[in-house]
Amino acid sequence: MSQSIILDTPHPIPDFSLVSLRFSRRLFPVITLLCTTLVLDAAGQAAGPAAELDTSDAIVLGVVEGVTEFLPISSTGHLIIANELLGLESDRQLTNRAGEPLWYKVPSEKHPAGVPLTLKLAADTYAVVIQVGAIAAVVLMYWHQFVNMLLGLFGRSSAGMRLLRNVLLAFLPVATVGFLLHDLIDKYLFSIEAVIAALVGGAFLMLWAERWRRANYSGIGFTKGEPADLTPRKALSIGLAQCLALWPGTSRSMVTIVGGYLAGLAPVKAAEFSFLVGLPTLAGAAVYKSFKSGPAMIEVFGWSSVLLGGLVAAVSAAIAVKFLVTFLSRNGLAVFAYYRLLLAAVLAVYYLL
Repeated sequence: MSQSIILDTPHPIPDFSLVSLRFSRRLFPVITLLCTTLVLDAAGQAAGPAAELDTSDAIVLGVVEGVTEFLPISSTGHLIIANELLGLESDRQLTNRAGEPLWYKVPSEKHPAGVPLTLKLAADTYAVVIQVGAIAAVVLMYWHQFVNMLLGLFGRSSAGMRLLRNVLLAFLPVATVGFLLHDLIDKYLFSIEAVIAALVGGAFLMLWAERWRRANYSGIGFTKGEPADLTPRKALSIGLAQCLALWPGTSRSMVTIVGGYLAGLAPVKAAEFSFLVGLPTLAGAAVYKSFKSGPAMIEVFGWSSVLLGGLVAAVSAAIAVKFLVTFLSRNGLAVFAYYRLLLAAVLAVYYLL
């Protein structure tokens, strides 16, 4: 293959069988580490976690995260629902094996009453941290694009440089707004009612965007756009749209794909840009959450549950990404919109009526 092809030609998604083989090989050290951690956890019962997360619960949360992270149906919303169904929403203060209360923030001059360590706090952190598995899956599947962006950074690929520029422009608005409003979002929007409202609103936005796309673009002209060819203004507009996804239940993937539609990208290309833009967003959220409350999560659940959830999220995300690209190329977003409306109706009946 010539150097020009390596540097400037967009690369298709690799054959999924080859991706799976490479993915499995790269996961072998992680599996080994997971097994070792499980043994160590079992041997250290005296200093074990404050609240056990069943293996089945870790697997369920990993599957929910991996499958929903890149589909336009809201991973955060589904994880909130999963936590409710698995009984991980308790605000009761946890205690250690000696019966002493555990603190997220011990009583101090700044926090006279302290902030108790609860199962809900640990579970909310867990849902964000295991996104690292989904990130790893996309990095492995789209490694050509990441290499191209890296080459662009060093001046060896003009297309790679433009793609890197657009990814950063689409990332900066949501990173800024998310950082400034993070505590308010955690306090007021992580609820079933907020998720239901976002599911319904997002569904109607998707149905409108799908009709708009079909009415305004022919098949031939619509499919020629590449994420690297977006103008800086359009890339920034997609980033501003992505801020809507800070409302749990909206779906970062959904608003990015809709923004890609409006910027002139075909469904598959809009999804691909969504995957790339999502990585710094997800990584930033995982790092921030890990730094802020990761030690508390480990104290509650232990390392083995976190590694298992991340591993399951990686495998399920790889499958979900492949499915979404194939599905969008033939069907568009409408089916996902109808799913969101159905899910919102079920949740309203179960929780609110």
